[in-house]
Amino acid sequence: MTNNLDTLATALYATTDDLLKERPDLAPWRPAVGIAPQLTDAELVTLAVMQAMLGFTSKARWLRHARAHLRHLFPYLPQQSGYNKRLRKTAELLRRVTRILATSTSVWNDDVWIVDSTPVECGRSRETVKRSDLAGWAEYGYCASHSRFFWGLRLHLVCTLQGLPVAFALTGAKADERETLLDLLVAEPHLVAARPGQTLIGDKNYFGRTFEQELTEQGIQLLRPTRKGERQRPGGSLFKPLRQVIEPVNETFKGQLDLEQHRGRTPRGVAVRVMQRILALTAAIWHNDHTGGATLRSLTSYDH
Repeated sequence: MTNNLDTLATALYATTDDLLKERPDLAPWRPAVGIAPQLTDAELVTLAVMQAMLGFTSKARWLRHARAHLRHLFPYLPQQSGYNKRLRKTAELLRRVTRILATSTSVWNDDVWIVDSTPVECGRSRETVKRSDLAGWAEYGYCASHSRFFWGLRLHLVCTLQGLPVAFALTGAKADERETLLDLLVAEPHLVAARPGQTLIGDKNYFGRTFEQELTEQGIQLLRPTRKGERQRPGGSLFKPLRQVIEPVNETFKGQLDLEQHRGRTPRGVAVRVMQRILALTAAIWHNDHTGGATLRSLTSYDH
């Protein structure tokens, strides 16, 4: 492990610990009477982020690695079952830490956003589909970039040009990308209210007169490619170079953060594993931003 990751882990732990001291209600619920956990919630968040950054999709392998190499950061490490149970209860805490890190970067107020969705496959065999606890949420969908059908979910992501996650949602594979985006904006109206004249870059799936009118009413200018049969849209010459920014973000999730190997088997399990990866990307950008390094969409500087 590099010194970069040691430093990031220490900073992330301190930030999460300070948050929980100010907002103890954000910690996962536990009985008032009982034995306090030996691994604190701040340590758990840090451990989960390091797992995602170092590419361990198996929790058993990750905990073996941590016992061998990370004792200087985590004097106590739980067993796999205990780690699984506690991690599944921390989705809301992971989300809150992600937002706190994001809003404290210099790129949070970027006036250009990019929106896209990417598949989160949850099973391939017919037996898995029939027996999975994800049935009813996960469904069959089509991935145009890989020209294949898949069974699972979609991660919808709004990010800055530097790759910093701004808003995100997990939906069924067939969910309409336009409706999901509008729902994200409705859920957090302050995001748009604080950014008059925001530009949003999307692909050809983000189209429709009513959809674009709703964005315009919120003060958002949509930049997308011209569809067949349409008149040439303004800003078309700018679209391709700007649109290419989202590809490294998706590649980071799929390649370095192993989004497609999340191993989640329940809705809560998948959600928290996706949150791990979103927080890991946010933490890398946050740390580089605060230490004067380049703002990265890649985690290569933290590889072991």
